[in-house]
Amino acid sequence: MRRTTPPRPVDVAAVFPELAGMARTATRLHPRPGTPTVHDSSVGGPLLWPADEDWPMCEQTHWSFRVRGLEDVRARRRILMAGGPRTAAEQAVVDREPVEHDPTRAPAEPWPLLPVAQLYARDIPDLPCPDGTDLLQVLWCPSTKIKSSSSAVYLRWRRSSEVTQVLEQPPEPVFVDHDGYVPIPCVLHPEQVVEYPASHDLPDETAKRIRLWGQRERLNYEWDLSVAPGWKVGGWSAPWTFRDPPEPGELCCDCGAPVEPLLTIDSSEWDGGSMSWRPIEDENISRSPSHPLPHEPTGVTVGRGYTLQIYRCTVSYEHLPIAEMQ
Repeated sequence: MRRTTPPRPVDVAAVFPELAGMARTATRLHPRPGTPTVHDSSVGGPLLWPADEDWPMCEQTHWSFRVRGLEDVRARRRILMAGGPRTAAEQAVVDREPVEHDPTRAPAEPWPLLPVAQLYARDIPDLPCPDGTDLLQVLWCPSTKIKSSSSAVYLRWRRSSEVTQVLEQPPEPVFVDHDGYVPIPCVLHPEQVVEYPASHDLPDETAKRIRLWGQRERLNYEWDLSVAPGWKVGGWSAPWTFRDPPEPGELCCDCGAPVEPLLTIDSSEWDGGSMSWRPIEDENISRSPSHPLPHEPTGVTVGRGYTLQIYRCTVSYEHLPIAEMQ
């Protein structure tokens, strides 16, 4: 089923013409639980990974305090989504608490990375790709490092037609720091929308005028008129919520070049502050065993419900991405 973002409450660029030149398109991915294949764009699905290519690993030392087995995470979700009465064994899985990190049980370093997203250019209008490639694969280390280290996020661009034999059983980490780092396999329903800068990306005078106008009109520019919530490609970066945004020019690649938003990984597709972005087709979806949290289809939680913004270098696709929790 396609997903359709409702029209914005007002055409803000008509009220503030200076915004027209700042408009950007973004592709909302609209992930929903499903059974994607290696030939599909997906979140948390299998990757079109060559059988003769090494799987990326996290080489850093891990200092997790509490961990949960990856298979425990998946089993617990299956039980919860099945609903109905549970056996004693099933209830034990649901109730099982994370365990203290025990180096004797944990696998030796490094940890295999976990698939996060696979994006085909044919499906995602706003996906930038190096010449000759048509596929972006995103993986991360399922530890607290994704909140504080860009090296925990790995990007791989490739030409899909060159993959003739797919790796059938990729290595997986035995432990993860918590359930929120394990995406639920989701199919995508891409939709292109128009965005405008969040207030912190506007000139101060423009931001002030828009804020005063919003107060008079009882409209919230930040939540309803500027940046779309949820998983998306391109567009403007997610608003900085729990900390101040960097100064102009401060956020850049190690080479000194500017960066731009590539992929937004959001803990929620919509919430109380962004209900106007909820797709029309999802207006009547209610909580159920199979959809316990309709606005959180991927099961991913960044920090305490924030956003992980992945930026790419505007000079070279080969440079490491920057990942910021916002």
